[in-house]
Amino acid sequence: MADQATVRSSSNGSPESRVVGGIAEFGNDIATLIELQVKLTMLDLKEGFARALIWMALIVVGVAFILGALPVALTGVAELIASALNIRHGWAMLLTGLGFLVLAAVVVAISARRIGPSFSTLQRSSEELTRNIAWIRTVLLHSGRSVPRRIR
Repeated sequence: MADQATVRSSSNGSPESRVVGGIAEFGNDIATLIELQVKLTMLDLKEGFARALIWMALIVVGVAFILGALPVALTGVAELIASALNIRHGWAMLLTGLGFLVLAAVVVAISARRIGPSFSTLQRSSEELTRNIAWIRTVLLHSGRSVPRRIR
């Protein structure tokens, strides 16, 4: 294909220079693969963060509201529970705190579950890395071996 690199085999030069040249070309290919893999991963991370931005912002806002309203709400609900059930203020505060803790945990858990799928684009980088490693293994395994010729 026109857009793919071509393999040049030069029969000129000593075997040592061909080996050094082959190692240099292989090293260049590895460096190029690493560079492309990093670029793809960065692109995937950028897309993932863009998808997760709303959910992460909602988590931050939710946590801020919880932290700001928690003392006031806990005190108010605890007072209501204490007067309605004729129990001590300590028990009412404990019950109120546990209730709000459960509510906050549910909100954070739902939001956290929504963030995970936002990074599904990393699957693309993972698959490409697997293919690149397989290619490197194949090149290393078959380097220096003569290619069997077809009999016509």
